[in-house]
Amino acid sequence: MNENKQNVDILNSYDNTKELLEKFPVLNPTHVEPGIGEKIQNRLLTGFENWNRGFDAWKAWGNILYTPDSIYNVHGARLTLAEYQAAMNITLKKVGILMGAFRNMIICDDWCAIHYDITTLAGGREIPGSVMEFVNFKDYGDPLGTRVVEGWGAPKDEGYQGMSMFRGPESTEIQKKQFEEIVNYKIPETDDLSKKYPVLNPTTDYSEMADAIRLALLTEFDKWNNGYEAWDEWSDQFYSSDLKAVAGSGKVMDLSAYKAAVKEQMENTSPKRLYFDSMLISGDWAAIHYTIVTHKPGEKEPEAGDRMQFFRFVKNGDAVKVTECWNK
Repeated sequence: MNENKQNVDILNSYDNTKELLEKFPVLNPTHVEPGIGEKIQNRLLTGFENWNRGFDAWKAWGNILYTPDSIYNVHGARLTLAEYQAAMNITLKKVGILMGAFRNMIICDDWCAIHYDITTLAGGREIPGSVMEFVNFKDYGDPLGTRVVEGWGAPKDEGYQGMSMFRGPESTEIQKKQFEEIVNYKIPETDDLSKKYPVLNPTTDYSEMADAIRLALLTEFDKWNNGYEAWDEWSDQFYSSDLKAVAGSGKVMDLSAYKAAVKEQMENTSPKRLYFDSMLISGDWAAIHYTIVTHKPGEKEPEAGDRMQFFRFVKNGDAVKVTECWNK
C-alpha cells in the first residue's frame, strides 16, 4: 500500500480495493469491467477514505484525482477545481460530512453513477442523507492514471445559489450560455425515440436486458412529455404494483402516492424532459441524469435544470418493470 504524504496523510493506491470495499460496501453491486472500470472503482473508494480524513486530506487527494481543467458541478453550479475546493473549504467549516456505504456504484466505460449515504454533523446532531453523482473519467496513462474530466454532484437544487457564489466570471458566463441553450432547445419531431431523446454521453451495454431498459426509459420520457394522463396510463406498465419510490427528501412512497407526487409536480412546475446527459445500465440497474425545463405559474421565464434517478428493473415478459426508484 502506497501512502502519499504531501504534508497530509492520504491514501493513493490501486491495490487496496478489496479492503476499501469492506469499509465502504456497495449494497447493490453490479459488474465492474477490468481495466479502467476497476480503476474508477478504486478512485471512488479512495476518494471516500480521503474525504473522511478531513478537508486537508481531501484537498491533497483532489490534486491527484482532478486535473487543473477538471470541472465539478455542485448542486448545479459549474465550478473549476480551485472554485470547488474553495466551496468545500467553507462548507466543511460549517458542517461535518462523513461518507458511508454506496447504495449503487454503476460503472460503464469511462463513466460512473453513484448513490451513497452520508451523515451530516451540525449543531450536535447527526443527520442522515444520500447523494447522487455522475462522473466522467479519463485514464491519462501517467503514474497518477485515472482522473476526473467532469462530475455532477447532485442536480440543480436549493443549494445552487449558495454554490454559485464561488463561480468565477468564466464559469458564470459558460453556465449562462448553457442555460440559455437549454431553455431554447427544441425536441426533435420524430417517432424514433432514440433520436427524439438522445443520450449525449452513451455507454455500451447492449444486452437484451439493457435494450429493454433503454426502450422503457425512452418511452417514459415521451409519455411524461405528453401530460399527466398519458403518463399515468403508461406508469402501470413501467412501474410494478409493489413499487418502492424514494423522493429526494427520503420519503418512501408506493405507486399511488408516487403518482400523486408526480401530478402535483407537473401542476406546479410544468416540467419538460429534453434529453439524457447520461444513461448508465448494468444488470438490472439503471441510472439516468437528464436535462429539463420547468415553468412555474406566475413566473415570466422558464428555468433550465436537471434531474437524477436510479432504477431497479425486473423482467416482465419481453419488457421490464421498475420495482424501486430513487429521485433527486
